[in-house]
Amino acid sequence: MTPHSNITRRVASNQHAGRLIVTMSRILLSVAAVFLALLAGAAIWSNRHPEIAPVEQAGGAEFDTAQLLHGEALTGIGACEVCHTAPGGTPFAGGLALPTPFGTIYSTNITPDVETGIGSWSEEAFRRAMREGVDRNGRHLYPVFPYDHFTKVTDEDIRAIYAHLTTLEPVEYKPPENELGFPFNFRMLLAGWKLLFLDKGEFQPDSQWGEEWNRGAYLAEGLGHCGACHSPRNMFGAVMQAAAYDGGEAEDWHAPALNKMSRTPIPWKQLQLVNYLYDGWDEEHGIAAGPMAPVVNHLYDQSEDDIFAIAAYFESIQRRRLNDSEKNAILERARSLDWGTEFGYRPAVVPDDPALLRGMDVFADQCATCHKSGNVQVPVSLALTGTVNAPDPRNVIHVIFDGIRPPRGALQRSMPGFGASISDSEINDLLKFIRWHFTDLPPWQDISGQVAAKRAHW
Repeated sequence: MTPHSNITRRVASNQHAGRLIVTMSRILLSVAAVFLALLAGAAIWSNRHPEIAPVEQAGGAEFDTAQLLHGEALTGIGACEVCHTAPGGTPFAGGLALPTPFGTIYSTNITPDVETGIGSWSEEAFRRAMREGVDRNGRHLYPVFPYDHFTKVTDEDIRAIYAHLTTLEPVEYKPPENELGFPFNFRMLLAGWKLLFLDKGEFQPDSQWGEEWNRGAYLAEGLGHCGACHSPRNMFGAVMQAAAYDGGEAEDWHAPALNKMSRTPIPWKQLQLVNYLYDGWDEEHGIAAGPMAPVVNHLYDQSEDDIFAIAAYFESIQRRRLNDSEKNAILERARSLDWGTEFGYRPAVVPDDPALLRGMDVFADQCATCHKSGNVQVPVSLALTGTVNAPDPRNVIHVIFDGIRPPRGALQRSMPGFGASISDSEINDLLKFIRWHFTDLPPWQDISGQVAAKRAHW
């Protein structure tokens, strides 16, 4: 190779590098320009919400009994009390800490107290908060209050909810200030968030489906805001609509997929979903625990028509229904994996890995008393549960540490916690065995790290 060719290559390389730098600079300038334009637009847009004049006392005698009862039922569908009640606090008075990737937000007081609640809010102010995520004073609300779902609710239903809330007992309580660092404590940014992610407008029925399905879709997509937990979110904290109901996060629990991505071995049918939503338990899927349990407790009081409607909607987005032979094969396999009742029972296939063997011994000592074949109190095989088949072990870890406080419709199906009686190493081995024995799925990753994280905050 001649010296001239080396010089030529160096020149060409330098020219290429120069073009790359210019291209990257243009991209960065373009991104910066878009960001500044968005910020400027957000600044303008965020200031377009004026304060709505206060009223002396929200609500009053203008609401009839039917509206009040309807509003009470709708707040149950939306499980409003769940988020707007702090542990040990007064219902609807707020103060619940809601952790997010951006910091902690505390739920607001929605009792009709004039000073600290919504007692000075007119119906117009309440509707704006539900539809646009703006409070009476014109401030943007953080979308932990799921107005991206509530925007779908009809005026009639919003009026009924407002009527019910304004007849509650007023509670004078100011929740703690949000714990958000810069720039997330800068509410103007929410204007840009809404421009990108808030699709305003009431729910529109789908003519291809019947009345029951549309009612269920309206409740699930709107007040029920099921997708808020059961869908993944993007880096900005917005629901990823293209992956709606593919599974998400709720208070450090995995919120399972509710569509064809569901990990339950047996796809959900309408009546099974009704059992689960009403009672929090189904014999082919298991029990509601964690953040889902209080939701189920509120659904327990709702009308059968509404629960069947929600179930019809979610049944329609499940994967293909199994035929009888397919379903029976899954049930038979699950039964074959259940722990036997005889003294000294050992499963047909015993692992040779030392950790799995230790986990099997922990299961025999701590779990088999209840999780054994033929136990009428806990008849669901672990092989059928979405929890054991989940993509990560978090839910099982929570259950092992804290136990299960069953929903109102399944009070006999409680489980004690073992966080104080089993060591972390025993829990690690137990989790490995449960996953290995009851499923054909790959082992869970980073079990020890997740167990340690649970222990640190337990």
